[in-house]
Amino acid sequence: MNPPIGQKHDRGDGVHFGRKRLSAGRGMFMVALYRSRLFTALAAACALVLASSSVAQAGAVGSTPVQTFEYSVGGMTMKVPTGCLFTHILRGGGKKITYQNAGVDCAFVGALSSGFCNWRIDFTYANTNNKTYRTSRGRTHAECKIDPMRNNSPQTLPRYGKACAHLYVNGVRRVSQCHHITK
Repeated sequence: MNPPIGQKHDRGDGVHFGRKRLSAGRGMFMVALYRSRLFTALAAACALVLASSSVAQAGAVGSTPVQTFEYSVGGMTMKVPTGCLFTHILRGGGKKITYQNAGVDCAFVGALSSGFCNWRIDFTYANTNNKTYRTSRGRTHAECKIDPMRNNSPQTLPRYGKACAHLYVNGVRRVSQCHHITK
């Protein structure tokens, strides 16, 4: 009587699975074939990574909370409550920046405030020793705005280090957000 298909039996002369018999020799062949395919796939994946890593595209997005502060405009005291984030976005690859933007987003109580008056956003670039070598100073906006924002033009940096965005309100730096630019 034959065993039902799908049941394994060991009769001492190999493993039977249904009506097919797998001997130890064939099992070793299957393991060797599996290993060969695995190593071939890994080698191909490594070659693909090494071939495409020379032109890496990268991007970074970071947000920093804007701390509560007060300032005076025309004899009137303005208060910026909690609930605002300063966000800095970079896109590019290596030392090349193809897109850069920074701005403030407010929610909850922060969205109900009068906003930021006499504001500007600067972009700075520093080397790996933290020495600033370039500053792109934004213009000062006299109006009050709840969501100040600025874009910067694409550029290629002369060295690695970091790119930062800074929000100034009434001439005082209130918040910064930086991204490291590495190989």
